[in-house]
Amino acid sequence: MGVVTALVRSAFLVNAVYTEVGREYGLTPQQGQLLCVLMARPYGMGRLGSVLGLAKSSLTGLVDRTAQRGLVRREPDPRDRRAARVALTAEGAGLAEAFYAETRRRMEALPAGLDEADRDRLADLLGRMVWDNQVPPVFLEANEAPALGPGDR
Repeated sequence: MGVVTALVRSAFLVNAVYTEVGREYGLTPQQGQLLCVLMARPYGMGRLGSVLGLAKSSLTGLVDRTAQRGLVRREPDPRDRRAARVALTAEGAGLAEAFYAETRRRMEALPAGLDEADRDRLADLLGRMVWDNQVPPVFLEANEAPALGPGDR
């Protein structure tokens, strides 16, 4: 299998995990991604749209629907009174942790047929590809904190 086919099929595999776990937790894949991103800290709407790759109107709808469920809230940005940030509620934080843990568990099982050296090599290659393409921090390592940038307000 060529690299393009392998990447596309891998994307489908990862999306299927997000969809399946999300369904079990009553979340859309996009809501699951939103909760995982917000686990680290609140984000300004501009930065959140960039991280999730969503247009302003799509992001507003996603945040509105997730806020109606009581999982996120808008709060004033302490650095800019004109701006709002999106943060997890207590209920949202609990659901985010459970969704993240189950998604992580299932993702870890995907390369189960590889030995440790191949898993390490796969992680290294994918990590380099993610780094080289400046993929935003949508799903963090358990001990990883996202870097603050100018659009975090």
